Amino acid sequence: MSSAPLIGITGRTKTAGELNMKPETFRDLHLDVYYCDYARAVISAGGLPVFLPVSADPARYADRLDGLLLSGGTDIEPERYGQAPSAELYTREPERDAFELALLDGAADAGKPVLGICRGIQVLNVHGGGTLHQHIAPHACHDQPPDSIVHRVDLTEGSLAASLYGPSIRVNSLHHQTIDDLADGYSATGRSDDGAVEVIEAHRRPWMGVQWHPELMGSRDSDPVFDWLVQAAATG
Repeated sequence: MSSAPLIGITGRTKTAGELNMKPETFRDLHLDVYYCDYARAVISAGGLPVFLPVSADPARYADRLDGLLLSGGTDIEPERYGQAPSAELYTREPERDAFELALLDGAADAGKPVLGICRGIQVLNVHGGGTLHQHIAPHACHDQPPDSIVHRVDLTEGSLAASLYGPSIRVNSLHHQTIDDLADGYSATGRSDDGAVEVIEAHRRPWMGVQWHPELMGSRDSDPVFDWLVQAAATG
């Protein structure tokens, strides 16, 4: 039986105190934190998830992994895309920014497929030279359960996204930033009803980003975007 493709999944570093872990004497110890739903989605699609600690050298992953999943999370440093920080920014983690951008450098050199989710689509865009809207409050539906379906995304005919989902998909929404200037080398192939970019696809690489959280929706274990990532990793 052939081996399952290794899919690297990014996370974040927190202290035990930030997570209210006991005992108090552990509060300054650091933990690598990952949402299990990403891994469960990869497993359901036939892949083997590998959590990627930020403390490792990202260049060493390029030849070991078969694919990469950039997960959701905190805001990217606006200086990375040539803007001053707005007052509405959430927590920033510059070390994570540097790590994930370097992971993309390695994935590009090695020709590995990449799926970016929420923050991940934004990292893809910034890596390519694009910019972000720093605060779009109506999209941050944090007052609802994470799997709540809140709007429709219309997909471009002939795009990869449309081949996976059809002409449209109804999704959740847990982000407060969106793509502004689209990076060179990408097409915006999905938009919400207010025009926000919800899907991007690279022209010359197997790289795709979605702004919603498919790993948190009820369709997670059959969502075709994870099948696409694992199959691209297996054949790449």
